[in-house]
Amino acid sequence: MFQTLYSYFWWERLWLPANLTWADLEDRDGRVYAKASDLYITLPLAFLFLVVRHLFETYVATPLAGLLNVKEKVRLKATPNAVLEKFYAATSKHPKQSGCTVRQVERWFRRRRNQDRPSLLKKFREASWRFTFYLIAFIAGMAVIVDKPWFYDLREVWKGYPIQSMLPSQYWYYMIELSFYWSLLFSIASDVKRKDFKEQIIHHVATIILISFSWFANYIRAGTLIMALHDSSDYLLESAKMFNYAGWRNTCNNIFIVFAAVFIITRLVILPFWIMHCTVFYPLDLYPAFFGYYFFNFMMVVLQSLHIFWAYLIIRMAQKFITGKGKRQAQERRSSEQAAPAVDGPAAAQQ
Repeated sequence: MFQTLYSYFWWERLWLPANLTWADLEDRDGRVYAKASDLYITLPLAFLFLVVRHLFETYVATPLAGLLNVKEKVRLKATPNAVLEKFYAATSKHPKQSGCTVRQVERWFRRRRNQDRPSLLKKFREASWRFTFYLIAFIAGMAVIVDKPWFYDLREVWKGYPIQSMLPSQYWYYMIELSFYWSLLFSIASDVKRKDFKEQIIHHVATIILISFSWFANYIRAGTLIMALHDSSDYLLESAKMFNYAGWRNTCNNIFIVFAAVFIITRLVILPFWIMHCTVFYPLDLYPAFFGYYFFNFMMVVLQSLHIFWAYLIIRMAQKFITGKGKRQAQERRSSEQAAPAVDGPAAAQQ
């Protein structure tokens, strides 16, 4: 049974163009090709990332938070109230009968919600870790692809496909990126939960599937371009969050505007009109469409749909801060200490 499913899963017609077999991608004459077994290393590397992240947040991000004067607000605790606590756990809405006045109920719920808010230090540490990784990954990704002919001519992406040997730099770039996204998926339940929590899960799963499939099907050239393109704006978002948590509002707003511009250019212009055009149309000049071709481009459409959703949030947030509405709203939130929204200033829209 298992062997039958295994053979169907690795059926060559699913992964490779017609008239090609896995034997064509066996290492020979000094040429090395991507193999599915290479990805086994990403799971232990993902757990290693979690360990490195813990050490980074403890010994780098926490002292950095102190230097940037990231301070926690004093939060008043809600007085014990069994009726309100039970209703809060069930619906987080006001009960009709609690033995309290409306004003007391509102005050209790405000304080109780504030108790569940993640600490400012926790959010700063998470943003610091992601900023560090995305910045290093973007620099490394550019180093991997900037001297390659397919970086300047997208038709080179498919030249000789799929008989394209793998470079050591491409191997490590893939392994590290995939391992990092596995670690994000493993830690998402304990990380700060944001309004786009479901979209984040979809994004991480789609990214893992897309990276893994592009490795199986030897779409490595296209994959490296896509990963570098995504990393180009992510570190800007995380740096904006860091300055937001540190209280550097003007710096945060300026970085966020730059991030918004880079995000829109890379993910709403370059990705669909250059990269996706390359993956949809150019391969058909070389071979008939097959399952892998459709699957890869379907996952690209899923990612692009998420980009459009996030771009809407980003543009709306950027507009508020350009017009000054965001600053006034932030001041009102701080002065009134109302229930915390899921958005952390201008830097809350996720990639």
